[in-house]
Amino acid sequence: MDWQQRYASKVLAAQEAVGKIKRGSRVFIGTGCGEPQHLIKTMVADPSLQDIMLYQMLSYTLSHFIDSPSFLKRFSLKLFFISRTMRKAAFEGRIDYIPSYLSEIPSLFSSNRIGLDAALVQMSPPDKYGYCSLGVSVDISRAGLENARLVVAQINPRMPRTWGDSFIHVDDIDWLVPYDEPLVQSFPTIQDNEVSRRIGHYISELVDDGATLQVGFGNLPFHILKYLDGKKDLGLHTHVITDGFLPLFEKKVITNKKKSLLPDRIVTSLCMGSQRLYDFVDNNPAFYFRASDFVNDPLVIARNDNLISISSALEVDLTGQVCTDSMGYMFYSGIGDQVDFLRGSAMSKGGFSIVAMPSTAQSGKVSRIVSHLSEGAGVATTRGDVNFVVTEYGIAELKGKGIYQRVMELAQIAHPKFREELIEVAKKRHYIFPDQLPPSTDDLIFIEAYKRSFTLKNGKALELRPLLPSDEFAYRNFFYSLQEKTIYMRFFYKMRTFTHEVAQKQWASLDYRHNISIVGLTQKGGHKEIVAIGSYAKEGDDRAEVAFVVREDCQGQGIGSYLLELLEVIAKENGYKAFAATVLRENASMLRVFKNRYPGASVTFSSGSEVLVHMDFTDARVSPEARPEAGLQPT
Repeated sequence: MDWQQRYASKVLAAQEAVGKIKRGSRVFIGTGCGEPQHLIKTMVADPSLQDIMLYQMLSYTLSHFIDSPSFLKRFSLKLFFISRTMRKAAFEGRIDYIPSYLSEIPSLFSSNRIGLDAALVQMSPPDKYGYCSLGVSVDISRAGLENARLVVAQINPRMPRTWGDSFIHVDDIDWLVPYDEPLVQSFPTIQDNEVSRRIGHYISELVDDGATLQVGFGNLPFHILKYLDGKKDLGLHTHVITDGFLPLFEKKVITNKKKSLLPDRIVTSLCMGSQRLYDFVDNNPAFYFRASDFVNDPLVIARNDNLISISSALEVDLTGQVCTDSMGYMFYSGIGDQVDFLRGSAMSKGGFSIVAMPSTAQSGKVSRIVSHLSEGAGVATTRGDVNFVVTEYGIAELKGKGIYQRVMELAQIAHPKFREELIEVAKKRHYIFPDQLPPSTDDLIFIEAYKRSFTLKNGKALELRPLLPSDEFAYRNFFYSLQEKTIYMRFFYKMRTFTHEVAQKQWASLDYRHNISIVGLTQKGGHKEIVAIGSYAKEGDDRAEVAFVVREDCQGQGIGSYLLELLEVIAKENGYKAFAATVLRENASMLRVFKNRYPGASVTFSSGSEVLVHMDFTDARVSPEARPEAGLQPT
């Protein structure tokens, strides 16, 4: 008997197939948009099914029944992740949430820690060899059906056939229920807005061409994808594919050519979106669907060089602890894929993680960056796992930094109206110095236009951006890296120490308009270090005093000329018409930089060793080697 005959012998109507489930059974249901809606509805409608325990990852169809007392008497629902449609029921205690890493859920079934009596899944019709495809839902569905005593499959011609590890032979299915219906579709519930635009801008600064991405669940990760459309040759190794990726596929932004693991293939587990997305993945060999114990395994993830994990959070405390699955005592979503990918990206060569979130919730009434996690909130990601945190106010880098630096980094990207309060609480807890000045309460998005990139004569890349309070330790390290002569040339005396008090005086004067400092950073290993600083400070109504210093090993690379021109651009925007500088007579290189830029600069020799230089902006000329590139202009 060939497989077609065996297939025909297994075909049943839905009511008869679900009737095979025994009272008291533990039943797995396929995930998310791949769930078998017809089988679920038929199961719920069968009054003979009593005391049934249902296990599911993402649940949609059952949300139509969860408010019914009769449903709750007959079924108990256990979810590994709380979908938006199930959130209210979770708050009211009508479902049971199982906190689990996605990578480990399949082993819960195979080890019989969670025993399964039956599995209800949805699959494509068989090919000529008798293989059906799990389509858009491979993640934990494969493990669910492989470890269930009874497997009932809804055979739907609308289910895409996906490549990879999605195929199940009809011989491994007990009962088949042919039924044609549209798949569940999933769309973002919040529209793109200014907050997500700004977050997308900051994330695009962190993502380099050729990186491999993971993008987590949620509205925000969906919306930020469009701000990566200027990148080249991105790769994808991610648990879920949404419509947000479609423009990046179509524009050839995602090519997977630079991937170190499975190049030219998109590695994924789950697909949730529109019919257009399902049509795109159907029989598309660029997609390689695997179960979550492969896709989410940190050791597998780490085999991707330059793996960047992008996920979201409900709140982050000042030490870097992240809550993703609960609002206080109320379970809101799930651990999901975040921890798996944070740890995998940390082990990836050149990889790192980004936790992105709006700075506030509840229409701006509540800060998402908090002095402590809400009472009852779960720590899904520990403070030791977090690298970058991004809000619409900037980027905080936490990896390898102490509590003092973390507080300053995170307070700096909190909503301005909460910054002073966060700093005050941090002082009471002895996280920071008692005299620590809070970050500016201004919205500093305008300083994004002051960022530049510059290729040095030696081929190294130099990043220029405004100095921030969180740079105190980096600034200190820069100072102590300078030779005594360089320090004397800059400060006119043999300055021996760079104390916290010295740093505080500098922060007190910075307003990024009339007084500003620009730092130059180069990459060293897995972090960036300051190699140059240029500053101007108000000296008169239309004049500012300018000064800068470059580390000795970076001198002669054009950094001084570049800094001077960039500071002029910023000064002009803020109403200045000229620079003044006081330079030691022996500092010929500095005088040469000034004269090259301003040939008509007036130079006055004082009676001592100092030279006074006055530079009118109308006299400026642009040297080819020091022309600032166009910065990112926020709108």
